[in-house]
Amino acid sequence: MGTPSSSPKATSKARKPQAEGAKAPAGPAAAGKRPGRPQVEAAKGRAVGPGETDAGAIPAGGAEAAIEPKVVEGKGPYAARLARLSGVIAGQSLGHLLVTNPLDVAYLTGFLGGDSYLLVGADGKSVLLSDFRFEEELEPIRKARLARVVIRSRGLLDATADLLIEARASEVGLQAEHVTLAQRESLVKALGARGLKSAAKALAATTGLIAGMREIKDAGEVRLIRKAIEIQEQALLAVLPTIQAGQPERVIAALLEAEMKSLGSSAPGFETIIAARANGSLPHYRAGDTKVALREPLLIDWGAVYKGYHGDMTRTFSLVKWPAEIAEIYSVVLEAHEASAAALKAGVTTGEVDAIARGIIDKAGFGERFGHGLGHGIGLQGHEDPRLSPMASSVELRAGHVVTIEPGIYLPGVGGVRIEDCYLVTEKGATNLCSLPKDAGWSTLT
Repeated sequence: MGTPSSSPKATSKARKPQAEGAKAPAGPAAAGKRPGRPQVEAAKGRAVGPGETDAGAIPAGGAEAAIEPKVVEGKGPYAARLARLSGVIAGQSLGHLLVTNPLDVAYLTGFLGGDSYLLVGADGKSVLLSDFRFEEELEPIRKARLARVVIRSRGLLDATADLLIEARASEVGLQAEHVTLAQRESLVKALGARGLKSAAKALAATTGLIAGMREIKDAGEVRLIRKAIEIQEQALLAVLPTIQAGQPERVIAALLEAEMKSLGSSAPGFETIIAARANGSLPHYRAGDTKVALREPLLIDWGAVYKGYHGDMTRTFSLVKWPAEIAEIYSVVLEAHEASAAALKAGVTTGEVDAIARGIIDKAGFGERFGHGLGHGIGLQGHEDPRLSPMASSVELRAGHVVTIEPGIYLPGVGGVRIEDCYLVTEKGATNLCSLPKDAGWSTLT
């Protein structure tokens, strides 16, 4: 058995138990090799058009399919985003929007520190309210005159009220999806204490003003998502050879997360899912003390974050040989993934794509064992709009959407299979931003 070195970067082949007659599932899932150490066989940036799967796709430029951001020297793409938001604010008959969601502040300014509010005016002027901890980090924003930077010396609530009074803000939009009722009430009281009459009327609830902008990724954002995915793929390839029977799930999760950080990820995108054996039937399982076993499935759902942008992938493995029930559902899930990914295209609805995967799984007799949505948008958040799910409103996909495709089948007491990649939607199809193979042959660890 191979033993993990002190650094999870081990690249030599780990000795894996061999079993006579070991084989991967037959059918569509059996097309790949069964190397002792999985290697990348799929090319990056493969375009998936209508009626095509990864295997028959035409190489494409990938990120070139997205819109190049308007970049101003020293201000990056942020000046253009702020200007666009100012227009949106004016269109809502508001004077200002108080941006409290830290991810939206990051999207508009590039500042990822948090604990800061951004006041954006319909007149194109912006003020970033922060504190001493971030003063030096915010200096580039101040120098570029992207926004006026105010370092507060009071609590955030009082400083915000002072700022609104100073700006003579009479019609201020609040991010209703982020600001709590208690926070709004406290702000109303603070404004009233400063002499603002009808403070409650001055604060208007808004929803989705920035989320709508963030849905469509520009080429710069796609490059960052690609980088996050590249990091997590390299990390998995480094850790796979160290996986062996008897290894606890927590250990594999720790190795994978450490490897992603060593390769440049700021943090895992979410709590890494390492689900050994029957635990794979729990879609959002949390790695525990269960040990990996021979001839049993191992589901790995992991994600990296690079400069704020997320990657998200899932692969299901088996050590040496696939259990019959898992082998059966693997082929079904792979078919559902490839068929739904091939249908991705601007103008097609999220409901239509979800229905393709759901129909294949239902026809195979496992419809009741696929209870979550087919996918979701990804970017500064691991889960954002659009949602490809029967539990969400069906919307038309647009060029620039980046979405996951992740069908799964979960058998209680047996295990589960989920296969997930990230796709950039284009006018003519979609580009797979991931490169690891999906066939069960490749996913058989020997």
